[in-house]
Amino acid sequence: MIKGEKVGNIAVIGERELVLGFRLVGVENSFIAEKEKGVEMLQEMIREKKFSLVMISESIKSFMDQKTLRAVETSTDPVVVFIPLPGGQDLESVNDLARRVLGVEIGR
Repeated sequence: MIKGEKVGNIAVIGERELVLGFRLVGVENSFIAEKEKGVEMLQEMIREKKFSLVMISESIKSFMDQKTLRAVETSTDPVVVFIPLPGGQDLESVNDLARRVLGVEIGR
């Protein structure tokens, strides 16, 4: 590992239910935030460059202006993944997303 390199720092931002699920599987940096507060938290995480992956609730996306949304969608440090809302049509479930991204099962 290169000195100062960050490896595997993951954060989650979203609704209580979403965050609690990720805390249960060991994602310590899970923050309950919605709407504009979620956008502000994400922007702060991008500025700080403390995390390599930030997973954020899809619902927060609608509170981002176009400039922020473009920056988030093209960000590679950190990589930002939007987590679909439970019950959304044709969207990957939180369980499937956690299995794909983290390699863990969130209850069944």
